Amino acid sequence: MFVDETDIFVKGGDGGAGCVSFRREKYVPRGGPDGGDGGDGGSVWLEADPALTTLLDYHYRRHYHAERGQHGEGANRHGASGADLVLRVPIGTVVADRTTGERLGDLTAPGQRLLAARGARGGRGNARFATSTNRAPRRADLGRPGAERWLRLELKLLADVGVIGFPNAGKSTLVSRVSAAKPKIADYPFTTLAPTLGIVRVDDECTFVIADLPGLIPGAAEGRGLGHQFLRHTERTRLLLHILDLDPQTAREPIDDLLVINRELAAYSPELAERPQIVVANKVDLPDALARYRAIELHCAAHGLPFQAISAVTGEGLAELLRVVQQKLEALKWARVAS
Repeated sequence: MFVDETDIFVKGGDGGAGCVSFRREKYVPRGGPDGGDGGDGGSVWLEADPALTTLLDYHYRRHYHAERGQHGEGANRHGASGADLVLRVPIGTVVADRTTGERLGDLTAPGQRLLAARGARGGRGNARFATSTNRAPRRADLGRPGAERWLRLELKLLADVGVIGFPNAGKSTLVSRVSAAKPKIADYPFTTLAPTLGIVRVDDECTFVIADLPGLIPGAAEGRGLGHQFLRHTERTRLLLHILDLDPQTAREPIDDLLVINRELAAYSPELAERPQIVVANKVDLPDALARYRAIELHCAAHGLPFQAISAVTGEGLAELLRVVQQKLEALKWARVAS
């Protein structure tokens, strides 16, 4: 089960209470106060873990509390501090305060941490209040309560290349052919219900991460179909492969599909609509696909769009496509460095 959005409640540990105590030792008159301080409460941290790919654990359990500090004791014994609680989340998790909507952080690197709820300070024991004029204080502080809040966790996959297109355009087949990923492949709409990541090795030195994303339909920007579940995962990709289906049996026009999906991208995010993309015509091995192939080629040439033709089933054109993708990613990297 793939879960990419959930809410959790986190609470830092309460501080331990300070102690009111006086020395009671034989032959030691006026022993004085010796109440120890309470320990600090533990904090709740979120940590990015590359071994995780879903927020499923937080779908079943929503409340998390760090350990409280121990109370102070006599003989100046301070209470032990509570242990921190570390919650591991997938790389690419965006953390926000559910109540205010404030964005608290974005965990994009392995081991990166975010303080979700700070533990409270422990209270002072009465030994802290002794003065020259008050040698027997009978006062101690209670531990403070730990911070608490509801958080919204939202996973946005980190991938170099995102594969987009209508359902059954051949996205999953392409990803399964160029990487070791094993997305589900079938001939019914919305076969892919969850994004799948794969690593593509172009040669011994060049690799990139590719994401097989759920299919898109008109109205996705308003939530139709998989809606925002699809579009959210395109935001972090550097390059989009826009797969068009050349199969005449689908009763759809590939150029119309291209325009529809680009409109959905623009409706969701103008920045996303400007993301570089390569138009990929799939299923060129079909005998009646030539006319559609020529129409798409002319359309892309007229609008300055990079165009490649492949057959994900037979492997035709895949090597050339990977070479073009790698060149485009290199160009984007150097453009970012230069800027």
